[in-house]
Amino acid sequence: MSNILIVDDEQSYRQLLSLVFEGDGHTIRTASNGREALTLLQNEPADVVISDVRMPDMDGIEMLSSVRETQPDLGVVLMTAFASVETAREAFKLGADDFIQKPFDVEELKLIVKKTLEKQALIDENRAFRRAQRERGSIKNIVGNSAKMHAIFQMIETVAEVQSTILITGESGTGKELVARAIHDLSARAEKPFISINCGAFTETLLESELFGYVKGSFTGANSNRKGLFEAANRGTIFLDEIGEMSPAMQVKLLRVLQEKKVRPVGAHDELPIDARVIAATNRDLKQMSTEGTFREDLFYRISVIPISLPPLRDRPEDIPELAVHFARKFGEQTGRHLDISPKAMQLLEGYIWSGNVRELEHTIERAVALERDGEIQPERLPEHITNYNPERISAEFDLPDTGLNLTAHLENLEKTYVVEALRKTAGNQTRAADLLQMQVRSLRHLLDKHDIRNLSAQMRNGE
Repeated sequence: MSNILIVDDEQSYRQLLSLVFEGDGHTIRTASNGREALTLLQNEPADVVISDVRMPDMDGIEMLSSVRETQPDLGVVLMTAFASVETAREAFKLGADDFIQKPFDVEELKLIVKKTLEKQALIDENRAFRRAQRERGSIKNIVGNSAKMHAIFQMIETVAEVQSTILITGESGTGKELVARAIHDLSARAEKPFISINCGAFTETLLESELFGYVKGSFTGANSNRKGLFEAANRGTIFLDEIGEMSPAMQVKLLRVLQEKKVRPVGAHDELPIDARVIAATNRDLKQMSTEGTFREDLFYRISVIPISLPPLRDRPEDIPELAVHFARKFGEQTGRHLDISPKAMQLLEGYIWSGNVRELEHTIERAVALERDGEIQPERLPEHITNYNPERISAEFDLPDTGLNLTAHLENLEKTYVVEALRKTAGNQTRAADLLQMQVRSLRHLLDKHDIRNLSAQMRNGE
C-alpha cells in the first residue's frame, strides 16, 4: 500500500479522507496547510499528495510549485470548492496530476488517486530500468579485475550517494572521465545532465563565458543571452577536466561559485542560483602547485573533499589482457567482425610499459583491428615500438654512478630534453609537439615557461 499525504485546513475533510484511504490499507499523514505539508515531505516522502487549494499561510498552488522544484514526479491531486477554468489551468501548468471539485464523490476521488498511483509506479519502474541500464553501461566501460580497480569500483559506489565535490587524479589516459560519469549515473542526479568541459582547451575569457554564460551585448559577438554550463548542469553534474590548467583569475571565480552556489553570467548584474555537483580531474599535482603558488590552496581543498586516485596501467598489469580483449571486441563489432588476440601479440602487450595508459592501449588495439585481415590479431599489427620493446636493453642503457646522482635535477633535464626533441620533430609546432608528448597544449606551454624555452618553438619554425 502507499503513503498518502492529505493537506486541508478543514479538520472534517482531513478526518474523512483519512478514514476513506486508511480503509483501503494506505498509510496516511495529514497537514493543515502547504507549509506544514512541505515540512512533512522533507522528513519523509509520500507517494501521492491530496491537497486543498485555498488554505491559510500557504495555499495548494504555492505548495505544488515548491514540490515540483524538489520532487518533480510526486503525484499531486488538488481539491477546491471554488473551481474555475483559470485555477485548473494554473494547477495543470504547474504539474498537478488531477483536479477535483468539492463536494466530491468519494469513489471518484479514489479512482483518481488509484490512477495517480499507477502512474507513479510506472514512472518508478521506468526510472529503475533506465538506472540499471546506465549502471551496467558505466561500470562495464571501466574494465579491470585487479585489486586496485575493485577498490575504485567500491569507491565509486560509495561516493555516488553523497553530494560532496570530488577530485579525480591520475596520469593522462587512466579513465578519469569514465569514473566521473559512473559516479553521476549511480547518483540521485542520474536523470539530470552530465556536462563535461576540458578547462585546458579554452582561454580564460572563453572559459568564463562557457562556464557561467553571458548576456546579450556583454562583448563583441554576444548577440543573445547564452546559458552557461553550470546552469545547464543544474540538478545534475558538471565535470571540470584538466582543472590544473585553469588560470589564477578563473580559480578565484570558481571558488566563489562553489562557496556561494551562484553564478554571474558575463555582463550580468544579477546572480543565478545553481545546484550542480562538481567533479574535477587533473593529471597534475595540485597540492604541489598550491605550495608553489600556481594553484589556490583554498580551491584545492574545496574541490578535493573526496579524492580519488586512479592507478596507471603499469601498476595493474594483470588488467592488460582483459582490456585488450575488451577493445578488440569493441572495435571488431564496429566493423562486424570478431577478432581474437594471438598469444604472441598478447605477450607483447603484457610486457610493454604503457606510458599513455589505457588510452594508449585502446588506440593500439583500434589500429591493430583496422589493419588485421584475419580473425586473430598478430604481432605484425602492433607498432614497432611495442614489438621492439626490450626492458633489459633499456635498463642497460641507464648508468647509475657509484657516487649517485641528483634524481630531481636529472629528471628535470630529461623532461626538458624530451620537450626540445618534440619541438624539433614538429618544426616548432606546439600542438603537434603536445600530441607527441601526449599532453595538453597548455601543459606544454607550462613546461616551456618552466624551462625558460618559450622562444624555442618560434626559432624552430623560422629554421634558426
